Amino acid sequence: MERNTVLAIVLSVAVVIAFSVVQGVQANRARPDVRDFTEHAQPGIPVQLPPLAEPFVPADAGQPLAPLAGDAEELAEQRVRIITDLLEVELTNVGGDMVSWSLQRHRDGDGQVEMILPGDNPARAFSIAFGGLNAQPISDLFQINFATPQVHVSTIGETHTLNISEEHGADAVVIEFFRDFAIAAGQQFRLTKRYEFRRGEYMFSLSVSLDGGHLVPGFNFNGSAYTLSFGPQIGPRFARLDGRQEFRQYLTFANGRRRSENLRNNMTIIDTSPAWAAISGRYFAFIAIPASPANFELNFSEASEPGLPAASRMNIIRRAAPNSPRIDDMFRFYLGPRSIDILNIYNTGDNGFGLRNAQLTEVVGMGGLGAVLRPLETVLKWLLRMFYRLIPNYGVAIILVTLVVKIVFFPLTRKGSEATLRMQSVAPKIKEIQEKHKGNPQKINAEMADLYKKEGYNPISGCLPMLLQIPIFFAMFQLFNNHFDLRGAVFIPGWISDLSVAEYVWEFPEGVRIPLLGWTALRLLPFIYVGSQLIYGKVTQMPGQQSNPQMKMLMYIMPIVFFFVLYDMPSGLLIYWIFSNIFTMVQQLAINKYLAPKRAAQLAAQKAAEAAVSPPQKPKKKRK
Repeated sequence: MERNTVLAIVLSVAVVIAFSVVQGVQANRARPDVRDFTEHAQPGIPVQLPPLAEPFVPADAGQPLAPLAGDAEELAEQRVRIITDLLEVELTNVGGDMVSWSLQRHRDGDGQVEMILPGDNPARAFSIAFGGLNAQPISDLFQINFATPQVHVSTIGETHTLNISEEHGADAVVIEFFRDFAIAAGQQFRLTKRYEFRRGEYMFSLSVSLDGGHLVPGFNFNGSAYTLSFGPQIGPRFARLDGRQEFRQYLTFANGRRRSENLRNNMTIIDTSPAWAAISGRYFAFIAIPASPANFELNFSEASEPGLPAASRMNIIRRAAPNSPRIDDMFRFYLGPRSIDILNIYNTGDNGFGLRNAQLTEVVGMGGLGAVLRPLETVLKWLLRMFYRLIPNYGVAIILVTLVVKIVFFPLTRKGSEATLRMQSVAPKIKEIQEKHKGNPQKINAEMADLYKKEGYNPISGCLPMLLQIPIFFAMFQLFNNHFDLRGAVFIPGWISDLSVAEYVWEFPEGVRIPLLGWTALRLLPFIYVGSQLIYGKVTQMPGQQSNPQMKMLMYIMPIVFFFVLYDMPSGLLIYWIFSNIFTMVQQLAINKYLAPKRAAQLAAQKAAEAAVSPPQKPKKKRK
């Protein structure tokens, strides 16, 4: 049993270390294609202009597109604010772009989470440039049309506010920005950007229309029609992208499979026509879903941006349409929590846009081991939420879930202790077999198998409780990385203020890291864990194991190894493990008391057997 226990502990340590190294790597899984849910964009506003005097000629590399003079030239910048039950969005008529997307139900410090992070320059997302990646975004003033007359528009100064929260009764709002442009004399077209927002949605639709009427036979500016850009970075704000506490992933989904895109020289081009593409952080994601993927190429870029610690952009490049006088493109964009519960509505169709089988849950990346542990994670999440409803503190909920897990596993823990005690009773016979057939491992294994069968003993039974708890640990780890509700969940104010990240009692000055380890703060929970693990090892050791050098070494080495593995892990995970040790110690003390009479009887039987084999020697006579 001691050899099996050593093997089980070594295996557990190796598996946990390997899991912590590859935690960010997820296997791709096949899913049904997403392209069956798309619908055509609604038509834009046509332009009625006189016929051309000469054929259309595409613009050359340096030739700008000139906006036509008109009412828009007399406008100042105007803002449009859309308020829903989930969002507060702000648009500008400069290019018809988006400048803010804040989440009403999520906090970032003292304010709402802002999903469009600006650098030193004001942010402008969903901007359009005529041409490819090197083209400059349009910065001209557009005219505004509120295409949902039943929604009340409140105007203060140059800001128009539309509220579609539940108390205002409206379900959706549509805003159009449009402007006429001239390529050359008599070559004119209209660009229209049409936004649609819905109540209860982190998703919106954007239709882009280029309409040349009968004046422009097609759109081809240096090989592309236009580029629609999002950037420079998705929120929330962060100090650094360390790959664990915060990260950015670039994902595409094509032919039923998710793919992680690697950037070279800070950028990459994707021409595989994916059904959707995403920039994903730890808790939030930006997802772009073109209605006609075959018409587009994608670009991810990390080009530097003044005032930001890192940049993450997505550019959607519309392929040229040289023979089409009108382009109507429609996109869906999701900009919100990276939560399976929320994203799953786009699989079921229970959303305002009627999307089905979009497979946006793939953004969370529940492949590989995560997919195997998904049912267990779901059960743990249900328990967490149940206890949180009773006591609204997720730290307390974690402790109660740990208690439930220990209660469920108590019968196995007791059997494991009984198996260890049983092993001690057969240990002398095993030693006798090993000495008798020394140098003949086949014979030793055969006779030990016969002995186990005769004694009714399974050598794995003592290791089983320990091995079965490894999936629980991994599922808890997945839960802390994927359960959105744990973001910002406070356990002990002033110390453990976010269970989803590592706590600290002292954060090192900016730029200071411990060499090799990369630590940036002094944390208390890892030290508490080591103390609990050492006490746990003392309490759970069986008589006879204290003298075993292997068990003694592992009792001290394992906590030290796990100290380094768990140092930067989420504080909720360490709370789970610490209280798991505490509850196990309590259980073990109860089991030891229960097994005390059996141990005493076993010890008495061993002494009687030894006395029968070796009768007491007669005392020697003293010499006179």
